[in-house]
Amino acid sequence: MRHGLYEFFFPARFRKDVTVIPVVRLHGAIMAGGNQFRQNLNIATVAPLLARAFADKRAPAVAIMINSPGGSPVQSRLIYKRIRDLAAEKNKKVLMFVEDVAASGGYMIACAGDEIIADPSSVVGSIGVISAGFGFTGLIDKIGVERRVYTAGENKSLLDPFKPENPEDIAYLKELQLEIHQVFIDLVKQGRGARLGDDPDLFTGRFWTGIRGKELGLVDELGDLRSALRARYGDKVKTRLITPQRGLFGRRVPGVSTGMAAGALAGIGEAGLNTLEERALWSRYGL
Repeated sequence: MRHGLYEFFFPARFRKDVTVIPVVRLHGAIMAGGNQFRQNLNIATVAPLLARAFADKRAPAVAIMINSPGGSPVQSRLIYKRIRDLAAEKNKKVLMFVEDVAASGGYMIACAGDEIIADPSSVVGSIGVISAGFGFTGLIDKIGVERRVYTAGENKSLLDPFKPENPEDIAYLKELQLEIHQVFIDLVKQGRGARLGDDPDLFTGRFWTGIRGKELGLVDELGDLRSALRARYGDKVKTRLITPQRGLFGRRVPGVSTGMAAGALAGIGEAGLNTLEERALWSRYGL
């Protein structure tokens, strides 16, 4: 039988002489929610892909390609935990491949890999917590607008952007940030263990190239998916990209769909705001 016909009747995933590695590609900012116009990285959108990848009984490992500037610390940790839980449950190795950037929450997810392989020019790190906003007190006075806020609870209007900054509010926010930062640090230490270096800037929010990341112990190896898989599983290794399933009319499943015109218009507006927020996250790393 000719080689082409053999492969047609016996796909790689059914042949014992070929190792097939499921590949999950995680790209974008990490945010809760989403809609039919834009899918964010969060546990709801990522979990089905991970479940399908780890369900492949013959695969010795799952490869995950991460390209994210970060975002929600909660969603990042949930994705990290789901990867580690599935790896333990299915007894599979996780190979994490960094594309352009795995920073902040993106690096948190990368730490779910048993090995992290990064491109030399990729950006890794940014182990820190940031909160950003705007103050409108000068503007509201200039245009002659009177703001009226009524609360039940003295701290309900904490960090109101239309009021002057309150040192007590800022101190409270810093307490929250420090707690979240410590969760991040503990997770990185748990994931990387003795491989981490002792650079004093490691947990300050600084980020580095893949080359420097390897020196610091944030990365295990410099390379790419194809070369790394061939080195581990031989020249006959094949990859199987796990993509979102589509419904009857081609829409991705899962996904948030309003099914109403008003909801669609709201979705467009939300997508626009998410795009601006995501653009700001990427721009921190020159991308």
